[in-house]
Amino acid sequence: MTYTSYNSNAMKKLRFKYKTLEEIHRKDMRNPEFKREWDALEVEFQIIHDILDKRIKKDMTQAELARKSGIGQATLSRLETGNYNPSIKFLKRIAKALDLKLTVRMV
Repeated sequence: MTYTSYNSNAMKKLRFKYKTLEEIHRKDMRNPEFKREWDALEVEFQIIHDILDKRIKKDMTQAELARKSGIGQATLSRLETGNYNPSIKFLKRIAKALDLKLTVRMV
């Protein structure tokens, strides 16, 4: 096994500037095309956020929510990562499994 040691003086010279996700997002939002696409996904982001928030507050794992809702864990995972576009029927099953009521409004 080979171990590499680093000279601390050399490491001090490598001052990396890490950016937070918020800093990157703020910069991206200044791009009109990015902002337009981001805003177009607001409803999807809100649905994902609400499901994750409720699941975590109820101290449920994805596997538990999948089992209780009768939805495959892989499908639930795709939903939570934004790679699945759920139907109203699907969202009702999730809401019921979380002991919630699904409400849809258009304003």
